[in-house]
Amino acid sequence: MNAASDTGRKKVEGVLLDVDGTLVDSNAAHARSWGEALKEFGQDVPEEKIRPLIGMGGDKLLPDLLGVDAESQTGQAFSKRRAEIFRQRYLPHLRCTPGAKELIQRFRKEDLKLVIATSAAKSELETMLKQVGLDDLIEKKTSSDDAERSKPDPDIIQAALAQGHLTPSAAILLGDTPYDIEAAARAGVDTVAFLSGGWDAEALDGAIAIYEDPADLLRRFTSSPFSCASLSPDRPGTKR
Repeated sequence: MNAASDTGRKKVEGVLLDVDGTLVDSNAAHARSWGEALKEFGQDVPEEKIRPLIGMGGDKLLPDLLGVDAESQTGQAFSKRRAEIFRQRYLPHLRCTPGAKELIQRFRKEDLKLVIATSAAKSELETMLKQVGLDDLIEKKTSSDDAERSKPDPDIIQAALAQGHLTPSAAILLGDTPYDIEAAARAGVDTVAFLSGGWDAEALDGAIAIYEDPADLLRRFTSSPFSCASLSPDRPGTKR
């Protein structure tokens, strides 16, 4: 599939990779870290209000959750404490989502360019990848340090495309939240989504394919949008 197929799809040359909820089972840990940090500052926010906001950066989460400017003194104090709690209490226990390492190895075998595209801060990203054993498998990485605005704004997706020397039509984002899908769409990039981040298929509407987790995608790889053998997008996990 070196040229556009009769469905209009072009050959995939690269994969933009979200991390939290996609490659690392960390969404619940982030939500709890925010909740515990805010409680120390007298803000008792239920985890169920925080969890749906995980996937966007602190620049979006704090204004949406509390009406607090993330760049204000208060916002920076909240974010700093959240990062400390996450690093000390949760990061040492993080694991990959099922099949994540094997899927990355398959992408490498297929000679696909791999670029991290995450709203996480660079220092936290590097530590997470090392914790779960993915740091040596993915060389190119973009983070919140490379973008003015976090997802669902397209800044991080655009930075990842530039890092990988990829055009939007030649890349697919692998993500797990509606924010991933919106950010990618605004950059002209298709998304393949996982249910492993806690969102259901209805919430992930807009993805060209939905799978349970990396292991599910790996099992169905030859019929997936990433395979040269596939002539049309597959949606094995949609509308379950």
